[in-house]
Amino acid sequence: MLPLGLAACGGSTPQPRAAPTPVSSVAETASPEEINRLWEQARNAVRHGKWPNVVKYLDRALLEFPPGDSRVTQAHMWEGEAQFALGSNLQAAREFRKASDDTPNDPLAPEALLRVGDVYADLWRRPELDPSYGQTALATYQELLNRYPGTSAAKRAQQRINDLQERFAYKEYKAALFYMRLKAYDSAILYLKDLVATYPRSSVAPDALLHLVQAYRTLGYKEDVQETCGYIRRFHSSTPGVGKACPEGAEPS
Repeated sequence: MLPLGLAACGGSTPQPRAAPTPVSSVAETASPEEINRLWEQARNAVRHGKWPNVVKYLDRALLEFPPGDSRVTQAHMWEGEAQFALGSNLQAAREFRKASDDTPNDPLAPEALLRVGDVYADLWRRPELDPSYGQTALATYQELLNRYPGTSAAKRAQQRINDLQERFAYKEYKAALFYMRLKAYDSAILYLKDLVATYPRSSVAPDALLHLVQAYRTLGYKEDVQETCGYIRRFHSSTPGVGKACPEGAEPS
């Protein structure tokens, strides 16, 4: 007699399940004609400023380009511009950085590095805020000067550096005035001295020197008043307020 369990099941043997049909993990590769079509669609979208379409077409094209395709650097540049226009600054920086670092000998590489700096500079729009993005922009422009000296992009980077330094100087100046209003003159002096030493050609440097004289006078630092006034008369004699801040013969001899 069969055991009760097998009799209840009719004594049948379990049948093995059919194995699932394997699914290919490799996407179908686009033909050269399809890649060219994507490229032309992306080019037209760039020409008409249709940035979402630029991203759509280039995201696909970048996956399909064969190794060594000469269009890759330009694709990253266009995608960077599209992401920048759409407000995705950090993604834009990544695309521009790919263009500059993955193909450093491409003629577009210096321009790509310039755009990396531009993206970070754009993120630091208000000098009174955290300057981290501004510092990253400055470092990127300086990297461009070192990697691609003499290029058109490097010349523009130098102008960007000058503009950033002006903003950094203004940030220091605002901080110094804040401490001057609080009558925390020693703290104000630290900011003013750093500003003048680091950004001597900035537009706020002459005014910073005048405030420095004011702080020195308030604290009774006569020798510092004399030295600073001598510097002002030598390099910033035409600055409004010099005669009042540093009258001739007022400092000790």
